[in-house]
Parts: sequence; structure tokens; C-alpha cells
Amino acid sequence: MKKLIVLLILAVGAYFGTTWYLHWEVSGEVDKIVTMVSPYAEVEYSGIRSTIGGELTVEDVTIRMNGFRDPIVIDRIGIDAGDFLKLLDLNTIYEQSRPIDYLGFIVENLRVSTNADYFRVLYALGEEELGREPPDDPAKTCAGQYGLSPALLTDLGYTDQVYSMRFGVHRQDGGSRVTIEMETEDMWEAKLDFQIDGDLPTRGSNVYRARMKTMRIEYTDRSLNERVQKNCARRGLTEEQIVEAQIDTLKRYGMESGIEFDEYVIDPYIEFLNGKSTIVFTAAPNEPIAFSQIDLYKPSDVPALLKLEAKAL
Repeated sequence: MKKLIVLLILAVGAYFGTTWYLHWEVSGEVDKIVTMVSPYAEVEYSGIRSTIGGELTVEDVTIRMNGFRDPIVIDRIGIDAGDFLKLLDLNTIYEQSRPIDYLGFIVENLRVSTNADYFRVLYALGEEELGREPPDDPAKTCAGQYGLSPALLTDLGYTDQVYSMRFGVHRQDGGSRVTIEMETEDMWEAKLDFQIDGDLPTRGSNVYRARMKTMRIEYTDRSLNERVQKNCARRGLTEEQIVEAQIDTLKRYGMESGIEFDEYVIDPYIEFLNGKSTIVFTAAPNEPIAFSQIDLYKPSDVPALLKLEAKAL
């Protein structure tokens, strides 16, 4: 019994000692990054946190970019190695160019005020980069066809955007799997799952060209659709015009990605707009296809190429 107690004490001591060293080492690296970016932004954080499950995060991060008043606030941001021992071994794996079986990235509760000064500037720069002109059509404006501008978000009743994401890359036999979970609080959430042909890159390896085998995107509305419909109704649009405006918004986003959606996507999307809470998009091309190849096809041919379908749930 005494030996068991001694072993437990040693194990607990080793865990906390290792954790302290890990936090001390990571804190030093984070401080270096904070110093490097200091000419451009002031960054503050409360500490480093790790879990037995393999998460390592920087906690309570506040970023104030030079020339702007409003801060970006993040509850925690970091990596997920899958378990604590793999977390300790990550640096060795990288130095030895060994393949990683799993690595994830975490962003939890990134808060941006709808009226933040930097958000207004970044939105305007994004519109300029895309060559978009400010719309004068109320249908295009209220349905967000040209993006969720600060003014539109305010009209929709949002004072803050609270964004979270988990991104994971899993190594599998003959390929890899990429999973992404994203959420904007009280707006929407999405789960993405890509099966990728080929192995993951390692340090010093050649450029990795991903080829998609299958794709599944599950998008769930958390209040955005209802807010958009009410906002458009306040601007005098009928129910039919509102649905048409939302379809046009989807089509525009598709064309900006090089895809002209067909009835196998549009019809389920109309069901989704008319009351279903979730829509699932799937793709399963006959052969794995590189994302860079999609641009070589006419937008109207891409849905058939990808065998792209949707289903409202």
C-alpha cells in the first residue's frame, strides 16, 4: 500500500513538474512573439493552460492594433495534440520531420464588436479587394448578398460577433482527414469534414497539393435566417422576394468560389429557408480532385464534377 501511495505521489509530481516546465517554456515563446509584434499591436494574456487531453492554450488574450481604439478579445487560442504525451513530443516530431498522426487548432470565443473601428476598416478593404460596389438594391443589402457589413449586423440586432473554431488534421492510411467546427454565437454553426487523398506534409517536404475524395458540410442556423427575413420585411420586401434575395446571396457566394449551383443544391436550400434548421452539402467526385483544378472548369460544370448535392434536415 505504501509503495502504491509513493508511486501515485511520484506520478502526480512528475505530471505537475512536466506541466510547469511546459508552461514556462511556452510562455517564453509567447513572450517573444508579443515582443516581435509590439511595433504593430499590443498583446496581453493571463497565462498558459494545458489539459491531460493534450490541449495547450494561451488564455484571456487581448489584442490592440496600433492606430485603432477597439480591442480583439479571445478567451483562449492554441493547439490540440490529442493527448498530453503527444503534446510533450510535438517539438521532437517537428525537428525529426516525423509525420504527425493528429494536430488540432483551437480558437474559443473570439469577440469582435460590431461597431469596432478595425472591423469597419477591414470590411471596407475586403469589399475593395473583391471589387464590390456598395449595393443600392434593398433586397441585396438586407439579405447580405455583399457580406455582413457592420451596418447590416447592427440592423440584424447583433452588437458583438463571438466566434469559435476547432480545426483538426488526422493522418489515415492512404490519406488524411480534415475536420473543422465553426460557430458564431447566436448566428450559425458549421461542421466540415474532408477526406483527402495523399499523406500530410512534414518539415522540409515538397509542397502539399490536397486532393479531395469526399466532402460533407453541415450548416445549422441559430437565428440568422429569421433575423434576415425580419430585416428584409421591414424594408418592404414580400416573403417571395425575401427568399429570392437569399437564394441570390447563395448564388453570388457560389460564383465567387467558381461554382454555379444547380437544382440539387438550390431546391434543398429553399426548404432550409422555409423552416428547416440544418442543411447538409456533400461532394463525392468519381476521382480525387485537387482544389486548384476546380478553377479550370466552367462554374456550371463544377456541381456535376464534384457530384455536389444538398439535403435540408
